[in-house]
Amino acid sequence: MLPWRRLLRPLAVLTLAAAALVAPTGAAQAASAPSSGWNNWSCKPSAAHPRPVVLVHGTFGNSVDNWLGFAPYLVNRGFCVYSLDYGQLPGVPLFNGLGPIDTSAGQLDAFVDRVLAATGSAKTDIIGHSQGGMMPRYYLKFLGGAAKVNALVGLAPDNHGTTLLGLTELLPYFPGAEDLLSAATPGLADQIAGSAFQNKLNAGGDTVPGVKYTVIATRYDEVVTPYRTQFLVGPNVRNVLLQDLCAVDLSEHVAIGLTDRIAWHEALNAIDPAHAERTTCASVFD
Repeated sequence: MLPWRRLLRPLAVLTLAAAALVAPTGAAQAASAPSSGWNNWSCKPSAAHPRPVVLVHGTFGNSVDNWLGFAPYLVNRGFCVYSLDYGQLPGVPLFNGLGPIDTSAGQLDAFVDRVLAATGSAKTDIIGHSQGGMMPRYYLKFLGGAAKVNALVGLAPDNHGTTLLGLTELLPYFPGAEDLLSAATPGLADQIAGSAFQNKLNAGGDTVPGVKYTVIATRYDEVVTPYRTQFLVGPNVRNVLLQDLCAVDLSEHVAIGLTDRIAWHEALNAIDPAHAERTTCASVFD
């Protein structure tokens, strides 16, 4: 019989890979944004930007650290911007997105209702990183979110789960490891390619009517693999490979959401097509 520490190695690998989603900002910030920036509940959308934007962090992220760059980028361009915390586990502060994803989608549902009530808007746009780009699809498909959302933009979303470069396929060879993963961190287990959650989410098609979908992926993604599994199939879908916009962009899974202004520019085009400008390597200076 294999020693227990060998049995638990897949869990350790999965957890460490997911931990790469934590923003490299040093000490974690308090989970609230400055009222003068984003999460300003007195913000009223303008005629030029009539829909508020909801930002959805990735696994092990939170409503501040994941968006320290991108939220001000949007606020400075005239958008009302909001971010939420979801998927919290008892006794685990700041590092979120670990709870069952269907429960997290319910938290997004309540948050969107709060944003729409505060802004007086009929619909919002959602931009999410990693799990935050995939989880809203459950909200759209099963919780009535399609009536409240104009566009969903995913930055490196695990739309069909991930194999973590094939590591998740080893789980059946380590008895007990998959059960432990599901019990301790169900939000991670739900993201494994072929999980019950992924099968339910993608059964009957990737999209729902009435919502515009944009997926922005990088060929250097080391967390959501193979990277092409991030792409969606269906009406109103635009799948974008970051390196087709700028061949020398080397961003991987974390950077595409946290620091990559080329990816941000393309996400901005997706939620503001009336003012869209071609995304190139020079977009880093916009």
